[in-house]
Amino acid sequence: MTTNSSVTSSLNEPPLQTSRVAITICTYNEHENLEKLMTKLRQIVPQATLVVVDDNSPDGTSDLAEEWAARDSHVLAFRRLNERGLGTATLFAFQRVLEADFDILVNLDADFSHDPHQIPRLLEQLEQDRADVAICSRYVKEGRIEGWPVKRHLMSKAINTWARFWMKLNIRDCSGSFRAYRCEILKRINFADFRADGYAVQEELLYRCANVGARFVEIPFTFVDRVVGASKINWREAVKAVVVIAQCGMEKTPGVQTHE
Repeated sequence: MTTNSSVTSSLNEPPLQTSRVAITICTYNEHENLEKLMTKLRQIVPQATLVVVDDNSPDGTSDLAEEWAARDSHVLAFRRLNERGLGTATLFAFQRVLEADFDILVNLDADFSHDPHQIPRLLEQLEQDRADVAICSRYVKEGRIEGWPVKRHLMSKAINTWARFWMKLNIRDCSGSFRAYRCEILKRINFADFRADGYAVQEELLYRCANVGARFVEIPFTFVDRVVGASKINWREAVKAVVVIAQCGMEKTPGVQTHE
């Protein structure tokens, strides 16, 4: 799979070499959330470079990200004009970060379902060499989910069970996107191999990392459903994820090292 949009625009590029930690945020119609999130991230991880990839949101999210980039040299804004979708946006963001000399990539959602105060805990896992990928997990002991309807719980549980079975991943939360990665591990992955273009990219990222020998750790956190904006997850995405997970699982069995 290729993840380069045919037309993109960005500010403060190049270089990306502005800090050791890059935080990627993929957005679509998140204007109301993004301003608050960027402000909070600046307070919690002021040393990080913030990389926003927006699919030309009609609500002005791209404009907001570019305004931040114009006044903050540690913010990079990408506007994808001819592509849309979380999967390809995530891979696009990861590849832009890997082109630079960062040590750690943190990914989180823009809707505050991922508490940015957890980022120092994720970084600690990697900095103390406990893992190559640290996962904020809803499904380990003391992890929780607040605000989901029953059908959303069932969908998530089913996808995670399916991923563990087919991908042979000894990870409780395979579908969550709130993670920190060592860039050296991500650089071992061939991004052209990716099958997912939607939400299944989260499971596939773990699978590809496992295939190159990554060590994993899961730390508990509380996932709180968004208050502002609408979720983009639906049954169509779930079906696509089932197919992608099965296709990946038939490639080969990864060797996974997991610690909790």
